[in-house]
Amino acid sequence: MIINLARRAHNHNWELDPITRSLLDTDFYKLLMLQFIWKHFPKTRASFSFINRSTQVRLAELIDIDQLREQLEQTRKLRFHKSELIWLAGNTFYGRRGIFEPAFLEWLERDFSLSDYELTIRDGQISLTFEGLWTATTLWEIYTLSTINELRTRAALKDLSELELDILYARAKTRLWEKMARLRGVPSLRISDFGTRRRHSFLWQEYVVNAMSDVLGVSFTGTSNTYLAYKHDLEAIGTNAHELPMALAAMARDDDELKSSQYRLLDLWQQTYQGELLIMLPDTFGTTQFLRNAPDWVADWTGQRADSKDPFVAGDEYIEWLKARGRDPKQKLFIASDSLDVDEILSLHAYFAGTLRNGASPKDFHDATDFLDEKKWLPDRRIRFSGGWGTLLTNDFRNCNPRGDDAFDPASLVCKLNDADGRPAVKLSDNFEKALGPPDEVERYRRVFGSAGMAETPVIT
Repeated sequence: MIINLARRAHNHNWELDPITRSLLDTDFYKLLMLQFIWKHFPKTRASFSFINRSTQVRLAELIDIDQLREQLEQTRKLRFHKSELIWLAGNTFYGRRGIFEPAFLEWLERDFSLSDYELTIRDGQISLTFEGLWTATTLWEIYTLSTINELRTRAALKDLSELELDILYARAKTRLWEKMARLRGVPSLRISDFGTRRRHSFLWQEYVVNAMSDVLGVSFTGTSNTYLAYKHDLEAIGTNAHELPMALAAMARDDDELKSSQYRLLDLWQQTYQGELLIMLPDTFGTTQFLRNAPDWVADWTGQRADSKDPFVAGDEYIEWLKARGRDPKQKLFIASDSLDVDEILSLHAYFAGTLRNGASPKDFHDATDFLDEKKWLPDRRIRFSGGWGTLLTNDFRNCNPRGDDAFDPASLVCKLNDADGRPAVKLSDNFEKALGPPDEVERYRRVFGSAGMAETPVIT
């Protein structure tokens, strides 16, 4: 697929172009979680808020708020198309057909709609909240993030001439090619696109996903973007996220229920999906305490995704925990997904998917030739490794702007659960910098869960 992105940006009337073209233009895990919420918590109310962690980026001064409102209104009017629902019903996900229940798909077609929202400006920043039934608010997360990111991109593109746009995209394409060239041919590498929420634009993500599929072949396992998977016959990737344990914890009636809520969620999840999609995300309230107190059956899950802990540390911790529980780590899957770029992907792959020899370090692996050197590395995995590549795959325009400023640099934007049934939600994370929630509740959660294994790390994306 050849798209002249510079020409399109130069000539396009952005005001008439919707950013969210389909309700499938979201991460696959959001649809899986929506079915879970619909099944178990159909009357639960929830609210979400947009948060800009890159406070130096004054979004309300960069983005036309009226255009944002128009985009949100356009998204709120969308409905699932019959062909999309047929695809969800009949497609095979993770080797299983029928992962979405017929009654759920009927509800999507007949009754689903997004909630209303409240949009204001406060001190140069966008204040955006969604409140209503949990089923009506949860999907706003990805639509909000991709919309605000693309409006910021469009605003910056308007300032460039056609020649400058050519240079911008030529540099970004060259960088993408250089990254893919280093990954191409690496034995047993598995990498997927996790970049919807902070992408440069829809068209750029589509371009990147097609390029990754063409260049990396079987090493590219798919995309978290359900619409791109649907449109380009790719594997849709994803299971669940922090939102679920945060909500169940918020609804707990006392400290004992609070501590056990993280395992109650896993039990409900495996019942819902009949023993499939068993990738746990243990860092919502701290990975170390989660593993230390987990029931033995949790070790039978397929794998773990690390989000906020150093992935080298998190992977080793998971491997040792599996061994202590009598499970073979080589049969499990470890997924890293936080702020990955090509150097980290290659280092992690070397560290977990092979045996390092002769004093080699994971940082010594720069491309496929290093992995083919038996003096350095043998493919004798400690655990199956996969990388979920996000922001720095779909929005790495750092130093690409011919004007030399940072207008296209990615910002750390999130849209997180505020409360469930009126009770505040908290995320502790393995990184103190990523903690969310009212300060008094955060302190309460730290008393209940502890802070073992947590660290303070700068938030990049």
